[in-house]
Amino acid sequence: MKRIRALTFDLDDTLWDNRPVLMAAEQTLYDWLCRHYPRISLHYRLEDMWRLRQDLLQQDPELRNDVTALRKRSLRVAAESAGYDQRLVEPAFAVFLEARHQVTLYSDVVPALQKLRNAGYCLGSLTNGNADVQRLGLGHLFDFSLTAAAIGKAKPHPRMFREACRCARVNAAELAHIGDEPGTDIAGAQNAGVTAVWMNRRGLQSSPGIVCHAEISGMKGLLNFLELN
Repeated sequence: MKRIRALTFDLDDTLWDNRPVLMAAEQTLYDWLCRHYPRISLHYRLEDMWRLRQDLLQQDPELRNDVTALRKRSLRVAAESAGYDQRLVEPAFAVFLEARHQVTLYSDVVPALQKLRNAGYCLGSLTNGNADVQRLGLGHLFDFSLTAAAIGKAKPHPRMFREACRCARVNAAELAHIGDEPGTDIAGAQNAGVTAVWMNRRGLQSSPGIVCHAEISGMKGLLNFLELN
């Protein structure tokens, strides 16, 4: 196996199950909006807020590179539709952001990250979302953290992987990326010349045309891949 010196991790659905987190955060935000800005509920149901974001993405695909900007824009549109001014946007987003950080890490995450650090690997996080490892209390386990919003391009664009190599001071062949999404994490790593490790915790079928270097169901599989067990 080639010498891997640095590892980057996707966050949502790689280090925790993000489905219940986002569902709860969406509900928390919607309830807050209905409580503080009740006319919102006359114009939007919870599922309508999701459709609003999808419509905005269709109108401006570049918003995929900044999910925070997308959500704030949807809040501005909702405010205007209900006859409120823009002052609701920042407090509403703060409510959502607090709720979306109420995650429960998979039990294998912290022990494995600690073992990887002790083994001398440079560790980074790469996310298309707005989860913050510092806010999650994981910052001490990572040497750097990159977001699509900060880089300007979301995975699978190679820019984030190139920046990860720069931060880790390695070349692409010395970096492995671990993520759950074949279309963004695995395809992006592939295209950037980075070792692609598919974190397939749910036992999904592979996507046609997207080939990973390793498929694992948890962090133990990563340690085995790196010959640390």
